[in-house]
Amino acid sequence: MRDIAVFSGSAHPELSEEVCAHLGVPLSPTRVSRFANDCLEVQLRANCRERDVFLIQPLVKPVQEHLVELLLMCDAARGASAGRITVVMPHYSYARSDKKDAPRISLGGRLVADLLVAAGASRVLAMTLHAPQVHGFFSVPVDHLHALRELAAHFRQYDLSRTTVVSPDLGNAKEAAAFARMLGAQVAAGAKQRFADDRVSISAVIGDVAGRDVIVLDDEIAKGSTVLELLDRLREAGPRTIRLACTHGLFADGALGRLSEQPDVLEIVCTNTVPVPVDDHTEKLRILSIAPALAEAVRRIHNGESVSALFDAPPAG
Repeated sequence: MRDIAVFSGSAHPELSEEVCAHLGVPLSPTRVSRFANDCLEVQLRANCRERDVFLIQPLVKPVQEHLVELLLMCDAARGASAGRITVVMPHYSYARSDKKDAPRISLGGRLVADLLVAAGASRVLAMTLHAPQVHGFFSVPVDHLHALRELAAHFRQYDLSRTTVVSPDLGNAKEAAAFARMLGAQVAAGAKQRFADDRVSISAVIGDVAGRDVIVLDDEIAKGSTVLELLDRLREAGPRTIRLACTHGLFADGALGRLSEQPDVLEIVCTNTVPVPVDDHTEKLRILSIAPALAEAVRRIHNGESVSALFDAPPAG
């Protein structure tokens, strides 16, 4: 591929290297340094002039550090006369700040989108945003990928004749229904009420789960409080087996350990949109790679081809 330059921030360089391997292009070097007054400085150490520049950086902990780093990368590319700057953001953590559900609170999802555009981003490639409306927060084109195909390819190894896909809440039910159609399964959803960032109540599960093989599907698992609450409701209905699946396996504050300790949870499946610390891995964890999908999307963006066509056919393999 000609006239393309791919740079990685420090959030998830392993994913960036894998994307470049699939593209058949080198990962261009980036230097991130810190001044004595704690300010960051970023240098893109490859030519950007009139090139199609892709900056890969998920917003993961420490989110604010990685966000400022990404903004500085955009600014550096713009200052180096890049022909186009595409931010490849496998995880947009500020997407959870998408509505005003209390007086005088900030809409971080929209503000950060404005900051990225102001810094020079001319296009965004994202994966499984927390809510569909976040797409509209950006004033530049957004290509919104999902990992349902990769997750479906994994679960097709099992007998799916008695499977129900369960969404933890009604907000994620549309995605769960789409996933269920891909698997030829039924769909159910939890009736959830959130009281705080880590405190939720699920009063019931709407749908048939008794005696069935359940796949709990969510966009992300952070502290795991929602999933643990849902497991209590599921057990009351008596499913045959339980597996967990998500796109973004954040697993904050020991969540992966708490979930893997549940004796009736057979498997925890996520993708590599965010790095999962090696120390947190358990024998129940399966990490699927979304690098091939990201690489194909980057190739199509670069060549001016349809990205939505990625979802028209099942993945190979």
